[in-house]
Amino acid sequence: MRGSTFDIVMVAAIGIIGYVPMQAAFIPALLRLGLVLGPLIETNLRRALLVSRGDPMILLERPIACGFVIATTALLIYSLLKRRK
Repeated sequence: MRGSTFDIVMVAAIGIIGYVPMQAAFIPALLRLGLVLGPLIETNLRRALLVSRGDPMILLERPIACGFVIATTALLIYSLLKRRK
């Protein structure tokens, strides 16, 4: 707005940050969802690991948590295999 060098560099940087994910075929809605939910998920994962004294098996002891871990792993493997083709 002021035409300063800083403003121009910031606009260019934000444009590049927005352009690169589009060229890599990332879906913007999923990126936003990850940015919003990422810190919340990380906080709760740390809390669960503190309760279990660092034992990651707590994530597989409960059926719902185990289902989420299995579903996440399956989706990651599927997306990696799909990209390889």
